[in-house]
Amino acid sequence: MPPSLPIRPLDDLAPVLALNTAHAAETSPLDEPALRALIDQAFLASVVTGPEGLSAFLIALDQDATYASPNFRWFQARYPRFVYVDRIVTAPAQRGRGLARALYGDLFARAAAAGHDRIACEVNRVPPNPGSDAFHAALGFGEVGLAEIHGGAKTVRYLLRETAR
Repeated sequence: MPPSLPIRPLDDLAPVLALNTAHAAETSPLDEPALRALIDQAFLASVVTGPEGLSAFLIALDQDATYASPNFRWFQARYPRFVYVDRIVTAPAQRGRGLARALYGDLFARAAAAGHDRIACEVNRVPPNPGSDAFHAALGFGEVGLAEIHGGAKTVRYLLRETAR
């Protein structure tokens, strides 16, 4: 990642909400109170910004969060300790620059330093998200489960990666 685009804490909600809304099919809708609640209990909430504004963001929670997401709860029911990536989004014009990979690299290092050995996430299977599937596979994530959520409107693949890679 270019040194002019450092990773920093997520502190400006409006651009994150706008980017999330543009990708709600992949992530899920989020309003300001819900975003504040996520940030308040986040293990890590970080962004990369550039001259054009927000380039990418990541929000991750650990196993102690109180989060009603069925995906988070799936991991919580199966693993005593983990960090769960609730959402990571890169602005379309910024894709292919390694920003998401840099955000994940920062997360992996921070999680390992905090004694976590697992990073968890989910990727939509229906509707499909082949770009995210390929990205997470390249980072070493493997499938550990499947679930239908929202009354069968979505099917997700649950993915896990060890921090020590």
